[in-house]
Amino acid sequence: MKRFSLTELIISIVFAELVGAVSALLAGDFGSLYAEILRPPLSPPAWVFPVVWAVLYALMGITSYMIYRSDSYKRKSALTVYLIQLAVNFSWSIIFFRFRLFTAAAVVAVILTVLVGIMICMFLSIRKKAGYLNIPYLLWMIFASYLAIGTMLLN
Repeated sequence: MKRFSLTELIISIVFAELVGAVSALLAGDFGSLYAEILRPPLSPPAWVFPVVWAVLYALMGITSYMIYRSDSYKRKSALTVYLIQLAVNFSWSIIFFRFRLFTAAAVVAVILTVLVGIMICMFLSIRKKAGYLNIPYLLWMIFASYLAIGTMLLN
């Protein structure tokens, strides 16, 4: 295990948070679309999403740092999957809110859920804590997939 670096940890967290922030910026006014579409049961109020995502992006940043600092030979492939899922994550809000492509967004949400599961398995094999800290992300993605599929079916 490499020495702790606060600077690298902060960069990892800020990078993940910026991915979410830029995606939200490019997605446009999500509040108005969210208010006008038909939503499936259990849909939370709009304010819940930025709060949950801020926490999840922070956890992603922390855990990617944990993997980056490991000495594992699996580190590079795990971080590659992390970056792929982050890119897919980035695209979802734009597909859903900017382009209103509900079917494509539902497909992307399911793909992202699978990628998060793969990432967790890879992280667990390197550093268990890094894998476990992403379980809330997986649970949220299962719920988000339900919401995306429900929205697709209702609209």
